Amino acid sequence: MAENDNGAAAQAPQPPKMNVLAQFVRDMSFENILAQKGVTGEVQPDVQVQVNLDAKKRSVEHQYEVVLKLKVDAKSKGTGDHLFLLELDYAGVFQIENVPEDQMHPFLLIECPRMIFPFVRRIVSDVTRDGGFMPLNLDTIDFLALYRAEIAKRAQQQAAAAPAN
Repeated sequence: MAENDNGAAAQAPQPPKMNVLAQFVRDMSFENILAQKGVTGEVQPDVQVQVNLDAKKRSVEHQYEVVLKLKVDAKSKGTGDHLFLLELDYAGVFQIENVPEDQMHPFLLIECPRMIFPFVRRIVSDVTRDGGFMPLNLDTIDFLALYRAEIAKRAQQQAAAAPAN
């Protein structure tokens, strides 16, 4: 090991460590509006997906909870009638170490959702199939782009709220 001027061994930065301790469905709702209305015939769905993220520190040191909130709204392309509505809050509990404090926010809202997204995709596929529709296979979500868009939106809101001099 190298030594610095005061004789202490120089310590290499530790790589980030992340473990998924648990993951679970916090809340889920699936409404098959098509079946409730009794609509018949071939329908072409127009699917809209909204994604929100929430992260918070837990009481145990180095533990965080990240919730991926998904809203899938499907309407008929021809008539605009609702087909189904799926709302899913899927949470992951993470043990995270060796991430600098100034990098924790993006780490929680980019890397953690990437880890749990495949499970969310599977749930959405299974629920839509079991609900009587073709299985919906969500496209991969770019959590980095989502994070950057949210930061830009917040900066714009702050600029608009700031008093003009």
